[in-house]
Amino acid sequence: MAHQDDGFLREVEEEIRRERLEKIWRQYGTYILVAAAVIVFGVLGYKYWENSRIAAAQALGARYEGALHLMSEGKDGSAAKEFETLTQDGPGGYATLARLQLAGALLKEGKKSEALEAYEALANDASSDPMLKSYGALQAAALRLGEADFTEMQNRLNPLMGDESPWRFSARELLGLAAFKAGKSDEARTLLTPLLVDQKTPQTILDRAQIVMAEIATAEIVKKAGDEPKAPAATAAESTPATSTPDGTKKE
Repeated sequence: MAHQDDGFLREVEEEIRRERLEKIWRQYGTYILVAAAVIVFGVLGYKYWENSRIAAAQALGARYEGALHLMSEGKDGSAAKEFETLTQDGPGGYATLARLQLAGALLKEGKKSEALEAYEALANDASSDPMLKSYGALQAAALRLGEADFTEMQNRLNPLMGDESPWRFSARELLGLAAFKAGKSDEARTLLTPLLVDQKTPQTILDRAQIVMAEIATAEIVKKAGDEPKAPAATAAESTPATSTPDGTKKE
């Protein structure tokens, strides 16, 4: 009897549950179907977008690699055109790299002013990677060396000389060289001497700094020698030895 009661109760519970589900389906079935459709189409849309993004990135990567290949073949003009297109069409990362390569290609073509513009565009692009931005600023300053006055070089390089800057050694070297070219030997020595004692200074920068410091020392030695007073020239009477005549008298 107890087993029959348990079976009856289970049937009642199942019936109640079925009636509740039917009621819920009648009330919310349409919404459930719509929600399911939204989820399905959302997943499909995301997959389509992701595949499209990957395909576009692969296409841009192929174009970027192709431009690099043109540069390796010495076709700098064609490479520059392709890089310029990528700076306009490519997403942030590719556009930044393309701008950097564009500047290098223009410089190889001898187009210094256009290369300077490309480096400055990179340095002034707020969306670019900070390291690449500062690299663009450093390269722009290097192209201005010998043409810009010392104040301009200071304005360009001072922001890159901080201890946290990845380009601090190059920036300090460039500013020291700019000071030397401007005839500011004391400032050049102040800027370059720390590079000689810093164990983290790259060897190539250390070697160049030593050369400039040697040139400063040589110039100062030459200048000092030129400033020393010269001994007065001897008079003709003092410089001409006296000779004797046949009669024994001295002839001046």
